[in-house]
Amino acid sequence: MGSFTPPTVDPPLKPLGIIGSLRAMRENALNIIPDIAYTQPIVTGKTGFSRWHMVQGPEALKHIFLDNVENYPKSEVVIRMLRPAVGESLFTSEGSNWRWQRRAISPVFTARNVTALAPLMTKTAERAATRIANNQNSESEMACEMVREMLSATFDVICEVALSGREHFDSEKYAEAVTKYFRTVGRASLLDFLETPYWVPRPGEIRGRRAIKTMHKMVQEAIDARKKDIANQNESTDDLLDYMMKAEDAQTGRKMAPKDLLHNMQFFIVAGHETTALTLAWSLYLLANDQEAQDRARSEATSILGSGSQAKAASAEDIEKAPYIEQVLQETMRLYPPVGFLARKAIKTDQLYDREIRAGDTMFLNIYSLHRHQDLWENPNKFNPNHFAKEKIEQRNKFQHVPFGAGPRICVGATFAMMQAHIILMTILSRFKFTPASPKPTPIMQMTIRPEPGVFLKAIRLE
Repeated sequence: MGSFTPPTVDPPLKPLGIIGSLRAMRENALNIIPDIAYTQPIVTGKTGFSRWHMVQGPEALKHIFLDNVENYPKSEVVIRMLRPAVGESLFTSEGSNWRWQRRAISPVFTARNVTALAPLMTKTAERAATRIANNQNSESEMACEMVREMLSATFDVICEVALSGREHFDSEKYAEAVTKYFRTVGRASLLDFLETPYWVPRPGEIRGRRAIKTMHKMVQEAIDARKKDIANQNESTDDLLDYMMKAEDAQTGRKMAPKDLLHNMQFFIVAGHETTALTLAWSLYLLANDQEAQDRARSEATSILGSGSQAKAASAEDIEKAPYIEQVLQETMRLYPPVGFLARKAIKTDQLYDREIRAGDTMFLNIYSLHRHQDLWENPNKFNPNHFAKEKIEQRNKFQHVPFGAGPRICVGATFAMMQAHIILMTILSRFKFTPASPKPTPIMQMTIRPEPGVFLKAIRLE
């Protein structure tokens, strides 16, 4: 294991300038990463009027994520791209507005609550395996596109655990709206680089309005239906929406207003299925190209679940017995973190390494380069799940691997995401052997890191 080098991006040969940077950001944000970012902890530059720092050193990331977090709120550029869809939700809010939402929402994602939702994840894993089986058989030479399959699987999960079903969602229509949003509102604009006031509409915001309306309408219909059930004293439903409607700030007693509920549910539905689906698709691609690693992961899965048509779907109790599959998922998120960059804006002067940070500087928290840094990882561009063997983790700076962020703003749904990914991957591996097919994917980052044009694999059913 550790012999497969999966696709990455080539660093630019020269500084891109403002137009080149904009073009790269819109087409593939990974293309702006200079070669030096894989060997140095911080890179500083200027684009137009903006001074920026690309940070990929664990010590500096700890300082920004944890030690001096109040000095580095989220960049308004990123907030502008997300606010139309998710408003002042947990992900986009700052200060006291963020703190009360975090206090209210954190109990929703306790280990007990997430484990209580696991049986729904097991059911959707079973359905995902059935869909793949219906598309493939041992004689078929046709490839299965795994991004589409995994998006369907994780959308199943999020609908079941968040809303107890899909009756208010046309999954294809919703997915189209999400994709349209990422390709319009969710892209950087030249106006951002020129620091044009944020009340000036960006072209993407105008083109993406219908997508936003579609997403909001479907989520609001689900919320309204649940409130009607409660008013009619129908049987309560223990799902994410139920937990969120009851969420309360323990310090102030504040609960979510209707708009808070809409925007937070919208964010968890989008983030809760998109990022996990991409991790699963990338995982299957990596395993298909490293048969030794795939055999080891499958052996672990089948020893617990059985094999082929006799295999059961994984449960929360089963995944605790499958540490190597956990290592595969963690290594996948090292090579292809769900989000390759986070952006912050410095409020006050600070110091990182030998670099003066000035008020107003943009900080690109470069997760992609951190996870592939030549000084931090052995053979950083190789796929090697043993990077996450227990003894390796214990020797590492914990800010060296941060697929869910870190500090007080670490992703509140990280446990939820890992559980659903583990259950689905373990179930699928117990029933299929995967081999690569053409074309080879390229990592493209706009909001998330997607494999383009997809992950095409042959899935061979096990007997």
